[in-house]
Amino acid sequence: MTPPTGAAVGGSLAADAWACAEAAGQRAGVEVVETAAAAGAGHAAAYEDTSLLLQRVWRADHPAEIASPGLLRTYAHSGNYVAGAYRGGRLVGAAVGFFGRDRGGAPHLHSFVAGVEPGGLGQGVGFALKQHQRAWSLARDVPEVRWTYDPLVRRNAYFNLAKLGGRVVRYLPEFYGAMADGINSGDLSDRLLLVWRLDAPEAVAAAHGTPVAVDVAGTATLLDRDADGAPVPAPGVADGPAARLLVAVPTDVEDLRPRDPAAAVAWRLAVREAMAGRLAAGWRVAGVTRDGFYLLTTEA
Repeated sequence: MTPPTGAAVGGSLAADAWACAEAAGQRAGVEVVETAAAAGAGHAAAYEDTSLLLQRVWRADHPAEIASPGLLRTYAHSGNYVAGAYRGGRLVGAAVGFFGRDRGGAPHLHSFVAGVEPGGLGQGVGFALKQHQRAWSLARDVPEVRWTYDPLVRRNAYFNLAKLGGRVVRYLPEFYGAMADGINSGDLSDRLLLVWRLDAPEAVAAAHGTPVAVDVAGTATLLDRDADGAPVPAPGVADGPAARLLVAVPTDVEDLRPRDPAAAVAWRLAVREAMAGRLAAGWRVAGVTRDGFYLLTTEA
C-alpha cells in the first residue's frame, strides 16, 4: 500500500490518510493495492477476479451485470480508481470509482461499487478499502468522494455516516430504475446521495477510529418499528423550526426482501415519505444510530 510520489502526497493530511489506510489494512489482515499493480505483481487475472467477486457479492447472473473485466481495466488504464483487498494472496474485497465534477466544476471521485466477499463482512475489509480510497483521492488533490446507497440497508447507513463520517445530501427516488441483480431485484431503487468530504473533522476522526456519534436527546420518532418489525409512521409529529426527528429502517432489509417482498416495499415507501420531501425542503441527516434510526433535523 505504498503511496504514490508527488507534491500532493507531501501534505500532512494525505500522509496521515495513508498512515490510517495502512493501519486499517493491518487490523483487517489485508493488503489493499490498485488492481493494475496487482496484475503486474503475480495476480495476472486481477481484473477477472475482481469482476467475479463483485458478481458474487451482488448475486448477479453474469459478472458484466456489475462490472466486466474489460470495463475495470479501462477505468484503471484511464486513471480511475480500481483496487482490491488481498488476504494471503486471495482477493477478498474490491472498490471501483471514477472521476466526476459537480455542476460548479469541482472535482470528486464517484465510488461506483465496493464489496466484500460473502461471509467476510464485519472484519474491517470494507473500512480498509475506503481508507485506501480516501488516501488515494487526497494524493490526487480530490477533496471528496461521492456515492449512492440504499437507505434501507442499516449496516451500510451506519458504516457510511458513522464509521466513515460521510454526509447525506439528497434523496433520489428510483435512481437506477428496475434492477435485476440478486440483491435488489423486485425492489424500488431509491438511494441516498452521500458526500464524503475527506478533510472534514468527522472523516479525519473516523479514519483514526472514532465514529460519528448521534445525540438523540430531544427527538421525536417520525417512523418506528412495531413488535413484528413493520414500519409505524407517526404523521402527527410536528415539523417545528428546530425539529429533530428519528426515522427507522428495517432491521435487515436484505433478509426481508426475499422472505416478504410486500413488507420490504412497505418500508421503502414509508422511508421515502419520511425523508424525501424533508431533504428536498432543506432538512439534513445529522447521523444514524447503531440500531438504525436516521436523525433528521432543521438545525444547521
